[in-house]
Amino acid sequence: MEEKNFICTACPMGCKLIVRMEGDEVVKILGQRCRRGETYGRQEAIAPQRMVASTVRVVGGLHPLLPVYTKGTIPKRRIGDVLAAIRAVEVKAPVKATQVIIPNVIGTGVDVIASRDMPEK
Repeated sequence: MEEKNFICTACPMGCKLIVRMEGDEVVKILGQRCRRGETYGRQEAIAPQRMVASTVRVVGGLHPLLPVYTKGTIPKRRIGDVLAAIRAVEVKAPVKATQVIIPNVIGTGVDVIASRDMPEK
């Protein structure tokens, strides 16, 4: 039996989780003080997910870079691929906050969107 240790980020309590696994299956989760901790521990042990925040280059904008983020979570193992896709993009000002910059980034079903407005120079 393998044990994995995590600090839960599903709520502000920050519980120390112990996830006991046999192969790829979760057998038991210990340390959670709420239901969200069990869900978080199971997800983190089997297929961790993360949101990604970065910047893209802007042509003709007030600033040279536009902050962007993924609208949902992506598999942790695909973060490098998502960042490479973001680095390859250049947008033209003006841009509105929440405007989709990259739809369905690398086939994840998650859009990369603008974090703020970017007016023209």
